[in-house]
Amino acid sequence: MSTVHTRAALPRGLLITQAWSQLGDVVAPLSNAAGRPLARTVKLILDPLVLRPVLNPWFAAGAIDIEHVDALRDRIAQSGPVLAATAAWFLVLKKQRRRAGITDGNPQDLYFQRCYELASEHGHPQPDADRRAAVVLAEIHGQDGPTVAQLRELVTTPEAVDELTALLDSEWAKPPVRLPAEAVRPGEFLATCATNPDRSLFKALIADSAGTRGAAGLDRPGVASECGLTDRDRPAMPVLGVTASKKTLPKPFDRSIVERLFGPLTTSAHRDVLADVGTLVRREIARCAGPWQLADESGRVVMVLGGHASTSLTGGPADGAAARLRLRWEREAYVQRVLRMPSAVPDRVRADVHQVRAAYLRRLWVRVHGREVRQDAVAADEVWDLLDGVLRSVILDQRDRLRTDLERQALGAAL
Repeated sequence: MSTVHTRAALPRGLLITQAWSQLGDVVAPLSNAAGRPLARTVKLILDPLVLRPVLNPWFAAGAIDIEHVDALRDRIAQSGPVLAATAAWFLVLKKQRRRAGITDGNPQDLYFQRCYELASEHGHPQPDADRRAAVVLAEIHGQDGPTVAQLRELVTTPEAVDELTALLDSEWAKPPVRLPAEAVRPGEFLATCATNPDRSLFKALIADSAGTRGAAGLDRPGVASECGLTDRDRPAMPVLGVTASKKTLPKPFDRSIVERLFGPLTTSAHRDVLADVGTLVRREIARCAGPWQLADESGRVVMVLGGHASTSLTGGPADGAAARLRLRWEREAYVQRVLRMPSAVPDRVRADVHQVRAAYLRRLWVRVHGREVRQDAVAADEVWDLLDGVLRSVILDQRDRLRTDLERQALGAAL
């Protein structure tokens, strides 16, 4: 009879909390009411800037092997001074934010990493801190372009609401576009797009309206839902909306017009290239009534290409781009474990693996939609990087959820 040996390990979240508690009240602005680091503190500061699990893979797992426990604690302890300075800079930036009357964006998302940068370069805030903070805020918020505040003002003005609601009704009253099967097949472009993208073939797909043709079945019961784009049986006309939150965004086709524009308007890196709010809203209303709820045929073609390529993730035939995606997917350890020993992994992770195609197409739509809002059409040479990048993003999200689940399991076992 064989004996199974398990390596001693401690929950990562517990270790981080213990090490964090030793830093004291100086990091309170980065902590929750219980004294633990905020989720955004871990995501934006501790993981990428202190623990750096990509360079230190022994810090990446949900349970840390016992031989690396002290190293993790030491890494956080050694970073104590810069973390304390980061917390102090965060208070300075928030104070300057209030003085400037800034309301756009989440301060933690926008400022945490900049505060760490200030702390690393300048230490604790000095008498010139307000001036430095004002410069940082100007860099972050000083871009030209529309804002969420302007969007909310528009959709709460009665006259504008009446006009935009009528426009929404009008766009959705138009009959859907119906085209016969495509003459140019997406698989022909996918066969070589990773190594030698055929620009003329991509243009032919666009000219042949392959993206529009590929959207023909999305209004049938359950089809858009299977693609991860809605929780409804059939897509429905969106409402205009008033508010939005990144934490509670519905699936793409279920989002209001305001929710669809919320992401682009809160990404400061691209706001300066956007049209005015009124134009953005009117374009979005027209876009949401089109095939794939997109306006540009190149984006619709990308959705069709992604749909074809992602079938390989759930066991479909694979060659060209599809084979490359499946290779990346199946080499993930957690994916292999789900496929071989499904009962040995948390339910949520098992569901993630089995529903990967829906998650993939949902993320792809968000990327394509964001580019459309910026009027940044996808070119043939960019298709593979987009398809591959979406899968990498899905995998990273699933790894994070797996680590969270394993940390909870390990914490429960340790108590």
